[in-house]
Amino acid sequence: MAPMQATLLFAAGLLTGAFNAVAGGGSLIGFSALIGAGIPPLTAKLTSTVAVFPGNMASVAGGYRDLPPRRDATRILPAAILGGVAGSVLLLLTPPRVFAMIVPFLVLAASAVVGLQNRLEKIIRRFTGRGQRRHPATLQTLVAVGGVYGGYIGAGFGIVLVATLALLQHEPLTRTVALKNLLSAAVSLTAVALYVFFGTVNWTGVAILVPATVIGGYGGARLLRKLPGRVLRAAIVTFGTIFGLVLLWQNLS
Repeated sequence: MAPMQATLLFAAGLLTGAFNAVAGGGSLIGFSALIGAGIPPLTAKLTSTVAVFPGNMASVAGGYRDLPPRRDATRILPAAILGGVAGSVLLLLTPPRVFAMIVPFLVLAASAVVGLQNRLEKIIRRFTGRGQRRHPATLQTLVAVGGVYGGYIGAGFGIVLVATLALLQHEPLTRTVALKNLLSAAVSLTAVALYVFFGTVNWTGVAILVPATVIGGYGGARLLRKLPGRVLRAAIVTFGTIFGLVLLWQNLS
Protein backbone atom coordinates (compact mmCIF):
# COMPACT_ATOMS: atom_id res chain seq x y z
CA MET A 1 0.00 0.00 0.00
CA ALA A 2 1.39 3.40 -1.02
CA PRO A 3 2.19 5.94 1.74
CA MET A 4 -0.53 8.32 0.53
CA GLN A 5 -3.13 5.54 0.55
CA ALA A 6 -2.03 4.49 4.04
CA THR A 7 -2.31 8.08 5.27
CA LEU A 8 -5.79 8.51 3.83
CA LEU A 9 -6.85 5.15 5.27
CA PHE A 10 -5.58 6.15 8.73
CA ALA A 11 -7.55 9.41 8.48
CA ALA A 12 -10.63 7.40 7.49
CA GLY A 13 -10.06 5.18 10.52
CA LEU A 14 -10.03 8.23 12.79
CA LEU A 15 -13.36 9.34 11.33
CA THR A 16 -14.76 5.81 11.58
CA GLY A 17 -14.00 5.60 15.30
CA ALA A 18 -15.25 9.10 16.01
CA PHE A 19 -18.52 8.74 14.09
CA ASN A 20 -19.20 5.32 15.62
CA ALA A 21 -18.73 6.78 19.09
CA VAL A 22 -21.08 9.70 18.50
CA ALA A 23 -23.64 9.01 15.79
CA GLY A 24 -23.05 5.46 14.54
CA GLY A 25 -22.62 4.36 10.95
CA GLY A 26 -18.92 5.20 10.78
CA SER A 27 -18.11 1.77 9.38
CA LEU A 28 -19.26 3.05 6.01
CA ILE A 29 -16.27 5.40 5.98
CA GLY A 30 -13.67 2.72 6.71
CA PHE A 31 -15.24 0.32 4.21
CA SER A 32 -15.33 2.99 1.50
CA ALA A 33 -11.75 4.02 2.20
CA LEU A 34 -10.54 0.43 1.81
CA ILE A 35 -12.22 0.22 -1.59
CA GLY A 36 -10.70 3.59 -2.48
CA ALA A 37 -7.29 2.16 -1.59
CA GLY A 38 -7.75 -0.44 -4.31
CA ILE A 39 -8.90 -3.35 -2.12
CA PRO A 40 -11.63 -5.51 -3.71
CA PRO A 41 -15.11 -4.90 -2.20
CA LEU A 42 -15.50 -8.32 -0.55
CA THR A 43 -12.01 -8.19 0.98
CA ALA A 44 -12.71 -4.60 2.07
CA LYS A 45 -15.89 -5.73 3.86
CA LEU A 46 -14.08 -8.53 5.71
CA THR A 47 -11.15 -6.25 6.56
CA SER A 48 -13.43 -3.50 7.85
CA THR A 49 -15.27 -5.92 10.14
CA VAL A 50 -12.03 -7.28 11.61
CA ALA A 51 -10.62 -3.77 12.11
CA VAL A 52 -13.69 -2.39 13.90
CA PHE A 53 -14.04 -5.38 16.25
CA PRO A 54 -11.72 -4.00 19.01
CA GLY A 55 -13.95 -0.95 19.23
CA ASN A 56 -16.98 -3.20 19.73
CA MET A 57 -15.28 -4.93 22.64
CA ALA A 58 -14.33 -1.58 24.15
CA SER A 59 -18.00 -0.53 24.04
CA VAL A 60 -18.97 -3.64 26.01
CA ALA A 61 -16.29 -2.98 28.61
CA GLY A 62 -17.36 0.63 28.95
CA GLY A 63 -21.01 -0.19 29.53
CA TYR A 64 -20.83 -3.48 31.42
CA ARG A 65 -22.42 -1.95 34.54
CA ASP A 66 -25.59 -1.20 32.58
CA LEU A 67 -26.00 -4.73 31.24
CA PRO A 68 -29.27 -6.50 32.14
CA PRO A 69 -29.27 -9.60 34.37
CA ARG A 70 -27.30 -12.49 32.90
CA ARG A 71 -30.38 -14.64 32.40
CA ASP A 72 -31.99 -11.96 30.20
CA ALA A 73 -28.88 -11.61 28.05
CA THR A 74 -28.32 -15.35 27.66
CA ARG A 75 -31.88 -15.82 26.39
CA ILE A 76 -31.22 -13.86 23.20
CA LEU A 77 -27.44 -14.11 22.85
CA PRO A 78 -27.61 -17.49 21.02
CA ALA A 79 -30.13 -16.02 18.54
CA ALA A 80 -27.80 -13.13 17.75
CA ILE A 81 -24.81 -15.44 17.33
CA LEU A 82 -26.79 -17.83 15.12
CA GLY A 83 -27.95 -14.96 12.94
CA GLY A 84 -24.42 -13.55 12.77
CA VAL A 85 -23.03 -16.91 11.69
CA ALA A 86 -25.71 -17.24 9.00
CA GLY A 87 -25.03 -13.76 7.66
CA SER A 88 -21.25 -14.24 7.71
CA VAL A 89 -21.43 -17.63 5.96
CA LEU A 90 -23.78 -16.15 3.37
CA LEU A 91 -21.25 -13.38 2.76
CA LEU A 92 -18.37 -15.84 2.41
CA LEU A 93 -20.40 -17.91 -0.04
CA THR A 94 -21.16 -14.87 -2.18
CA PRO A 95 -18.79 -14.82 -5.20
CA PRO A 96 -16.56 -11.71 -5.15
CA ARG A 97 -17.86 -10.64 -8.55
CA VAL A 98 -21.47 -10.86 -7.38
CA PHE A 99 -20.68 -9.01 -4.15
CA ALA A 100 -19.02 -6.22 -6.16
CA MET A 101 -22.26 -5.85 -8.11
CA ILE A 102 -24.50 -5.62 -5.02
CA VAL A 103 -22.15 -3.44 -2.94
CA PRO A 104 -23.73 -0.17 -4.18
CA PHE A 105 -27.14 -1.34 -3.00
CA LEU A 106 -25.74 -2.45 0.37
CA VAL A 107 -24.07 0.93 0.86
CA LEU A 108 -27.27 2.77 -0.06
CA ALA A 109 -29.31 0.51 2.28
CA ALA A 110 -26.90 1.11 5.15
CA SER A 111 -27.03 4.86 4.49
CA ALA A 112 -30.83 4.71 4.66
CA VAL A 113 -30.69 2.91 8.03
CA VAL A 114 -28.40 5.60 9.42
CA GLY A 115 -30.61 8.32 7.96
CA LEU A 116 -33.72 6.88 9.59
CA GLN A 117 -32.15 6.83 13.05
CA ASN A 118 -34.19 9.80 14.29
CA ARG A 119 -37.45 8.14 13.29
CA LEU A 120 -36.36 4.90 14.93
CA GLU A 121 -35.57 6.78 18.12
CA LYS A 122 -39.07 8.32 18.11
CA ILE A 123 -40.58 4.87 17.73
CA ILE A 124 -38.39 3.64 20.58
CA ARG A 125 -39.54 6.40 22.93
CA ARG A 126 -43.17 5.80 21.99
CA PHE A 127 -43.13 2.06 22.66
CA THR A 128 -40.80 1.94 25.65
CA GLY A 129 -43.20 4.17 27.55
CA ARG A 130 -46.08 1.73 27.22
CA GLY A 131 -44.71 -1.05 29.37
CA GLN A 132 -45.51 -3.70 26.79
CA ARG A 133 -43.43 -6.85 26.50
CA ARG A 134 -43.73 -9.13 23.47
CA HIS A 135 -43.38 -12.89 23.37
CA PRO A 136 -39.73 -14.03 23.84
CA ALA A 137 -39.83 -16.01 20.58
CA THR A 138 -40.64 -12.80 18.69
CA LEU A 139 -37.66 -11.06 20.24
CA GLN A 140 -35.33 -13.97 19.51
CA THR A 141 -36.51 -14.19 15.91
CA LEU A 142 -36.01 -10.50 15.24
CA VAL A 143 -32.62 -10.49 16.97
CA ALA A 144 -31.58 -13.44 14.80
CA VAL A 145 -32.70 -11.58 11.66
CA GLY A 146 -30.76 -8.57 12.88
CA GLY A 147 -27.75 -10.84 13.35
CA VAL A 148 -27.99 -11.91 9.71
CA TYR A 149 -27.98 -8.24 8.73
CA GLY A 150 -24.99 -7.60 10.97
CA GLY A 151 -23.02 -10.55 9.63
CA TYR A 152 -23.69 -9.71 6.00
CA ILE A 153 -23.90 -5.91 5.84
CA GLY A 154 -22.73 -4.65 9.23
CA ALA A 155 -23.06 -0.89 8.74
CA GLY A 156 -25.95 0.49 10.79
CA PHE A 157 -26.25 -2.80 12.70
CA GLY A 158 -26.26 -1.05 16.07
CA ILE A 159 -29.22 1.10 15.06
CA VAL A 160 -31.17 -1.96 13.93
CA LEU A 161 -30.46 -3.75 17.23
CA VAL A 162 -31.41 -0.80 19.45
CA ALA A 163 -34.71 -0.41 17.63
CA THR A 164 -35.47 -4.13 17.89
CA LEU A 165 -34.62 -4.41 21.58
CA ALA A 166 -36.38 -1.23 22.63
CA LEU A 167 -39.55 -2.06 20.74
CA LEU A 168 -39.86 -5.50 22.30
CA GLN A 169 -38.52 -4.94 25.82
CA HIS A 170 -39.52 -2.48 28.51
CA GLU A 171 -36.06 -1.49 29.73
CA PRO A 172 -34.21 1.81 30.28
CA LEU A 173 -32.46 3.00 27.14
CA THR A 174 -29.05 2.80 28.83
CA ARG A 175 -29.60 -0.90 29.51
CA THR A 176 -30.85 -1.42 25.96
CA VAL A 177 -27.73 0.21 24.52
CA ALA A 178 -25.47 -1.88 26.77
CA LEU A 179 -27.23 -5.07 25.65
CA LYS A 180 -26.96 -3.89 22.03
CA ASN A 181 -23.20 -3.50 22.47
CA LEU A 182 -22.93 -7.03 23.89
CA LEU A 183 -24.93 -8.59 21.06
CA SER A 184 -23.07 -6.56 18.45
CA ALA A 185 -19.73 -7.69 19.86
CA ALA A 186 -20.89 -11.33 19.85
CA VAL A 187 -21.98 -11.12 16.22
CA SER A 188 -18.72 -9.37 15.31
CA LEU A 189 -16.69 -12.04 17.11
CA THR A 190 -18.30 -14.86 15.15
CA ALA A 191 -17.91 -12.90 11.91
CA VAL A 192 -14.25 -12.14 12.59
CA ALA A 193 -13.49 -15.79 13.39
CA LEU A 194 -15.12 -16.95 10.16
CA TYR A 195 -13.54 -14.22 8.06
CA VAL A 196 -10.04 -14.86 9.41
CA PHE A 197 -10.16 -18.62 8.85
CA PHE A 198 -12.23 -18.82 5.67
CA GLY A 199 -12.04 -15.39 4.04
CA THR A 200 -9.44 -13.02 2.68
CA VAL A 201 -8.45 -10.20 5.01
CA ASN A 202 -6.06 -7.39 4.11
CA TRP A 203 -3.93 -7.33 7.26
CA THR A 204 -2.12 -4.16 6.23
CA GLY A 205 -5.48 -2.41 6.20
CA VAL A 206 -6.34 -3.90 9.59
CA ALA A 207 -3.00 -2.74 11.07
CA ILE A 208 -3.71 0.81 9.90
CA LEU A 209 -7.38 0.96 10.84
CA VAL A 210 -7.31 -0.61 14.33
CA PRO A 211 -5.21 2.06 16.09
CA ALA A 212 -6.91 4.78 14.07
CA THR A 213 -10.42 3.68 15.10
CA VAL A 214 -9.36 3.41 18.75
CA ILE A 215 -7.84 6.90 18.74
CA GLY A 216 -10.79 8.30 16.82
CA GLY A 217 -13.31 6.65 19.12
CA TYR A 218 -11.67 8.03 22.24
CA GLY A 219 -10.40 11.45 21.24
CA GLY A 220 -12.75 12.18 18.38
CA ALA A 221 -15.84 11.67 20.50
CA ARG A 222 -14.74 14.48 22.80
CA LEU A 223 -14.48 16.88 19.89
CA LEU A 224 -17.45 15.75 17.82
CA ARG A 225 -19.87 15.77 20.75
CA LYS A 226 -19.86 19.55 20.42
CA LEU A 227 -21.65 19.16 17.07
CA PRO A 228 -25.33 18.21 16.77
CA GLY A 229 -25.82 14.49 16.20
CA ARG A 230 -28.11 15.15 13.24
CA VAL A 231 -25.29 17.00 11.47
CA LEU A 232 -22.97 14.05 11.91
CA ARG A 233 -25.57 11.57 10.71
CA ALA A 234 -26.34 13.79 7.73
CA ALA A 235 -22.65 13.79 6.83
CA ILE A 236 -22.52 9.98 6.93
CA VAL A 237 -25.75 9.59 4.95
CA THR A 238 -24.57 12.10 2.33
CA PHE A 239 -21.20 10.42 2.03
CA GLY A 240 -22.69 6.91 1.86
CA THR A 241 -25.32 7.90 -0.68
CA ILE A 242 -22.82 9.59 -2.98
CA PHE A 243 -20.37 6.72 -2.65
CA GLY A 244 -23.10 4.16 -3.34
CA LEU A 245 -24.25 6.04 -6.44
CA VAL A 246 -20.67 6.31 -7.70
CA LEU A 247 -20.19 2.56 -7.30
CA LEU A 248 -23.50 1.93 -9.03
CA TRP A 249 -22.48 4.17 -11.93
CA GLN A 250 -19.15 2.35 -12.21
CA ASN A 251 -20.94 -1.02 -12.35
CA LEU A 252 -23.29 0.21 -15.06
CA SER A 253 -20.61 1.89 -17.17
